[in-house]
Amino acid sequence: MCEKAIEDILKKHGITRAIDVSELYLAKKALASVADLSRFPMMTYLWLNDNKIREVCCLRHNYRLTELYLHNNDITSITGCLRHLTSLQVLLLHNNQLKKLGESVSELRRMHFLRTLTFFLNPFAQDPGYRLYVIHYLPSVTLLDRREIKQEDRRAAFNLFNPERNLVLQSLAFGRRAEATPIAKTSSNTRKKRDPHSYGGRYSSRRQQHISPTEGPCDSSSTRSVQRSVMQFSSMDWETVPTSQQRHLEDQPGPHPRIITVQFR
Repeated sequence: MCEKAIEDILKKHGITRAIDVSELYLAKKALASVADLSRFPMMTYLWLNDNKIREVCCLRHNYRLTELYLHNNDITSITGCLRHLTSLQVLLLHNNQLKKLGESVSELRRMHFLRTLTFFLNPFAQDPGYRLYVIHYLPSVTLLDRREIKQEDRRAAFNLFNPERNLVLQSLAFGRRAEATPIAKTSSNTRKKRDPHSYGGRYSSRRQQHISPTEGPCDSSSTRSVQRSVMQFSSMDWETVPTSQQRHLEDQPGPHPRIITVQFR
């Protein structure tokens, strides 16, 4: 039946060479199976929707396909049938009998140009997290099940299926203001003396320079807000660091390298 339908279409349009076929419309033909279509290597558009097809093993050499319509059939699996169609941009598979979400998505992961995809009205579309799963593992898709994929959808999919990497990204500041822990005041007689050349001494002096000794409890909130609004960057003044040759020539060690600190409010 499929071969007869194809021959009728070619005869109707006066096409004598298979290489001249760029579009083939076989929708609504009551087809239960489809013959091998490898003889149409230049075909870019194919309609097989609204039939009774169970398997799709007819596209082994149709690498130029950009739009494929397989919706409203009885397809139970696409594993091993479509992964070589890396030029696909539109793929409609809704209202079939696909039950394995992971296998179906894995079949499409090499399709980096795929923009429009439909999976709704398949059994696996009832699974919780189905939409976020597809969004995460098929990042090129921009229109899924007739709904545009937004940035918040991609963010939710990333948080759900890559939680460890998300925690790493959340821990990196990249210039964001992090809430500073309030520093408890200490009396002058209990405060320990620190080496001004040590890291701890420099760190304490920078953090405590925003706290006035006359501050009262009512000023604690304003102090914390000031600390949070200050961004500080430190770098080494490499001109003050002696070279290896200078170290050999000098009998005594030189001064400590100077730290350049810049604060932005």
